[in-house]
Amino acid sequence: MQLHIPRAKSIQLMNVFQFLSSAFPDAVRDLIDTNKQAPHGVTIEIKPLRSARTRPQENYYRKQCAEFARFCGMTPDEMHDEMLCQCYGSTEHATKFGMKRRPAKRSGNASRGDYSDLIETLCRVAAEIGYYIPPAEERRT
Repeated sequence: MQLHIPRAKSIQLMNVFQFLSSAFPDAVRDLIDTNKQAPHGVTIEIKPLRSARTRPQENYYRKQCAEFARFCGMTPDEMHDEMLCQCYGSTEHATKFGMKRRPAKRSGNASRGDYSDLIETLCRVAAEIGYYIPPAEERRT
């Protein structure tokens, strides 16, 4: 959802900036700068917060996927596509080069949970083939 607040509605615009400033005091400087750079008004976008995969998750998966790919005689990209197919399912498509299998879902917008499923699939498939993937290190806080 997007809310467009034109400069002509200055009272509503001022109320929004005041509310945001009081609710998010760390963002006051950015709010002031945004207001200065908005001669015509502002657009506020409201959308559900996603719990995206973490950088440590991605680093662990990519490293282990590449090493498992090397063990299997595949490229890291080939192995990644195979893991996507194993985890999320696949569809077959007719091409000029014959039938091609494609993952039903990509990992680009995967949530933490979906990415954890992908990591678990990698570990399970590797274990079934006899390749050991060490567990991820837990972050200590």
